[in-house]
Amino acid sequence: MKRTSLGGTAFRFALFVAFGLFFLFPLYAMADFSTRNLIAGGRTLQAWQNLVANEALYQAIVISLLLAVFTVVLMLLILVPTMIWVRLRAPWARGIVEFLCLLPLTIPALVIVVGLRNVYLWVTYFLGESALTLTFVYVVLVLPFAYRAIDAALSAIDLKTLAEAARSLGAGWLATIGRVVVPNIWSGILSAAFISIAVVLGEYTIASLSGYETLQVQIVLIGKSDGPTSVAASLATLVFGFVLLLVLALATRGRRRGGGAGADPAVAAATAAGPSSRLASATKPGVPE
Repeated sequence: MKRTSLGGTAFRFALFVAFGLFFLFPLYAMADFSTRNLIAGGRTLQAWQNLVANEALYQAIVISLLLAVFTVVLMLLILVPTMIWVRLRAPWARGIVEFLCLLPLTIPALVIVVGLRNVYLWVTYFLGESALTLTFVYVVLVLPFAYRAIDAALSAIDLKTLAEAARSLGAGWLATIGRVVVPNIWSGILSAAFISIAVVLGEYTIASLSGYETLQVQIVLIGKSDGPTSVAASLATLVFGFVLLLVLALATRGRRRGGGAGADPAVAAATAAGPSSRLASATKPGVPE
């Protein structure tokens, strides 16, 4: 039995090393190419300095980061209350909401751009010709990934009991959502946010067809004349996405150890309802003060 266990451990370790080399070797090759002086030989960090020194690339990075932030905020403001309301008040509409959220997966980016062209005439009329208007398209684009992450988090808690307990203790709907439900689905919200950021930073087709210069569009343009800088920008984007996933893993692990999810409904509801309701609930059997 012990020999079998050691064999299984060695096999898993070998698989881990093999997959690690499979994913890390291309990154090493990108880092090697981006720091190589193709003319004089040796090593140089000029390609990485160009990420800030190149004005067009720097502006594209700023625009893409702003698009990621705006997309995440707008997506969460729309999706989280809608999904909570559907689960509590309109369970019959759950299938419709799921279908609408997953629909962008089946529509090519070219069709999305052509279909939204007339709508965007009004958007640009009121908001001007700005790449930040891509936020509205990107919200639609990230819906399938964000929906699955938040839906899994909501399925892991007793949402109805939490909401009814908070409402019975006098908490309003905003307090119930913000102070009871959201802390219990925080891991799903983080997953949706980080996945959305990764999608926005890696999106090329819609931005290119719409004529806006985001990070990926600039990477393609610079790659035609300056290969090392293009590779450096691509590697920086990949590393940034890896860091986001690492932060997500650490954050969700910390919340699981701290008992952030699955909290006692009575305690969470009393917290949301305010001091007077907590004092009243403390006199009830089974509700800790």
